[in-house]
Amino acid sequence: MKKPIKIVLVLVAVAGIAYAGWHYSVTPDNNESDLTLYGNIDIRQVSLTFHDPEHIAEMTVKEGDRVEKGQLLAMQDLLRFQYQIESAEAKTEAQRQVLARLENGSRPEDIRKALADVKAAEADVTFADKEYRRMQALVKRKLTSVESVDRARSDLQNAREKLRALQEVYALAVAGPRKEDIAEAKALLKANESALNLARKVWRDGHLYAPSRGIIQDRILEPGDMADAQTPVYTLALIDPVWARVYVPESQLGKLKYGLRARIMTDSYPDKVYQGWVGFISPSAEFTPKTVETPELRTSLVYQVRVFACNPENELRLGMPVTVHIFLTADAAEGIRKPCQN
Repeated sequence: MKKPIKIVLVLVAVAGIAYAGWHYSVTPDNNESDLTLYGNIDIRQVSLTFHDPEHIAEMTVKEGDRVEKGQLLAMQDLLRFQYQIESAEAKTEAQRQVLARLENGSRPEDIRKALADVKAAEADVTFADKEYRRMQALVKRKLTSVESVDRARSDLQNAREKLRALQEVYALAVAGPRKEDIAEAKALLKANESALNLARKVWRDGHLYAPSRGIIQDRILEPGDMADAQTPVYTLALIDPVWARVYVPESQLGKLKYGLRARIMTDSYPDKVYQGWVGFISPSAEFTPKTVETPELRTSLVYQVRVFACNPENELRLGMPVTVHIFLTADAAEGIRKPCQN
């Protein structure tokens, strides 16, 4: 009887050890007040390019240089762009004068000249009419030929047609330009002004400025290289924001809220703690689970979380491994960024 009892005791002990090992393996190394996660530092990077193709004339920074927002980083050869501006300026000014001439209407001198032409034509009509009548009288007395009468009649008709034409010219001079012509001139002026603004923007785009504070990570091209929108000149690593990219299991996801305070520690500065806050929680799992999830599969899903960090001395670098402690009992301000603390 003693042998079966010993066997039972051994089995119970083994089962107890196995349960203890299983319980230790599935219980996360966190308590109810904080959550410890592991990840890497991440930042945003910007590829800086010129908009229009042209050779690079000057580059002012190199790898590792800190730059401020709006700082000039590089410049293209601007001569061709300057020629485009000058051409657009000339076309715009010419069209502006055309519009001014139409809006001002006819000059008094033009109106007086048109009126003088009408009066001269009236005198020509009067003379041609008298000449025609005189020819008619002479032909009745057989003192001239029929051809002379026909010629006088034709001269009278031509004089009258010329008078009517000059009267129309005078009327147009008095009335001034048509409103449709003025509208067309305005539209052409607007198009020329747009072309001028575009030429000026192309010239400005020949200057490459830093869009934000950061550090030059890569200097890809050099002066003399052809640069365009498809070829980056620099890669800029932004100083702010900086965050720790960590992953939380699905079983712990419900404990996180936006704005929860956190501490970030690194191996590079083991005695230094960086303040942080939860700023992003991924709405979806990092990896797609199977169609039917068992309880074991559901607990293995992970979600990306970004813990934004205060980095006043720029010590947190891209890819640096970090340990993040998130305080679960701290007051969370939904969607509000936590201020950096010393």
